[in-house]
Amino acid sequence: MQYMNPVFAYQQVDVFAPTAFSGNGLAVVFDADELDTEAMQSFARWMNQSETVFFIAPTEPGADYSIRIFTPSTELPFAGHPTLGAAQAWLEAGGQPARDEHLVQQCAAGLIEVRVEREAGAKHLRRLSFLAPPLTRSGPVEDDVLQWAISGLGISPKDVLAHQWLVNGPNHVGLLLRDADVVLGIEPDYPALEGLELGVIGPYTSSSVTFGSWQPRGSVLPRVSGTREELRPLDASDRYRSEERFGSVVLQPPADFEARSFVPSEAIQEDPATGSLNAGFGQWLTEAALAPQRYTVRQGTRVGRSAILHVENDGTGIWVGGDVVTRICGNVEFPSP
Repeated sequence: MQYMNPVFAYQQVDVFAPTAFSGNGLAVVFDADELDTEAMQSFARWMNQSETVFFIAPTEPGADYSIRIFTPSTELPFAGHPTLGAAQAWLEAGGQPARDEHLVQQCAAGLIEVRVEREAGAKHLRRLSFLAPPLTRSGPVEDDVLQWAISGLGISPKDVLAHQWLVNGPNHVGLLLRDADVVLGIEPDYPALEGLELGVIGPYTSSSVTFGSWQPRGSVLPRVSGTREELRPLDASDRYRSEERFGSVVLQPPADFEARSFVPSEAIQEDPATGSLNAGFGQWLTEAALAPQRYTVRQGTRVGRSAILHVENDGTGIWVGGDVVTRICGNVEFPSP
């Protein structure tokens, strides 16, 4: 077949990005109904982003638009950062939601509500959040899977406070760890973790620490040489930001929690920012009283990002949001098959 028009509008969006180029990038292709699954997967593999989305015509009543979501290796029914990135791209392209400040996205997981929290002052920047879909699998992780995860992460069983299946598209095993230091100190053994999708989260245990009295644990961590996913060395600023108060310098945590997401089977083995994982964590932790009803998460620190995710249980569901900005607008040409 020949495409009616082989040139498709394209955007690249930075999701959960409090500062420039600090979030998780998303490739977006518009009006992609003519593209078959093979073409979409081939493009997603070539882009080598955590995910790539393709807009297609919605078929469900009430949907403002519909998307298909691909990692470099497979199609997903739902993912969080593509949901917010797609909403941003659709609005930037002139989309008008049926309800003011509320969008409805259709994807393989069903209809997902997205709301515009605010239009930021910067051009092309918005604060968006999505209503988390229900977990399709939850409950404690089996003992053998838990031991597999602990061994592959190189942590102690004592570091794990609680564990849960968090399946809402991706099949995450979720671990609540003792603190953010444990999270940041993980050096994953990816071959040993092959077959798992694994998320970890740990709290920052102090709201402020006097500068000089706090010594970062494992402040310089080795790089994993010869791989695309090199881990960045850490220093105190990776865990705490300095702030002057009343003539004294204190160190403030960058968020309430630190999270990391590991997908050994993908080209991007550590995801810089994961909406679906944090949606699952939000449902589990707030309902189990292991986290407040509203909190923030930093993710991507060890891969050179500083994504910030805002999680809220408002009594009707879990909302996961962050700042989303369009960075690239253009076109992409697909050769006819």
